[in-house]
Amino acid sequence: MDALQVLADPVRLGIVEALAREPSSVGVLAERFPISRPAVSRHLRLLKDAGLVDSVADGTRHVYRVRPEGVASLREYMDRLWKEASARYTLVAENLDGEQT
Repeated sequence: MDALQVLADPVRLGIVEALAREPSSVGVLAERFPISRPAVSRHLRLLKDAGLVDSVADGTRHVYRVRPEGVASLREYMDRLWKEASARYTLVAENLDGEQT
């Protein structure tokens, strides 16, 4: 599953937003969302597989955080998409402008 598909789920998007504010364990995240710890773990696994989060061991627990490289690749994709859309919009606007004169 790619990063955009993974973030289409509102719970996973909320988890990423929470982790962007501060790294957290599964237990802390489970307290913030109306889902069980196992469900949070499944969401984190998908986010990790998509390259959006990573974890570090802290004793017996894992602390999850947003992976900057994963977010950067999303931003690059959105920037590229915006540039293409903007160029098309400019082209259409210029053509409409030329037709009106």
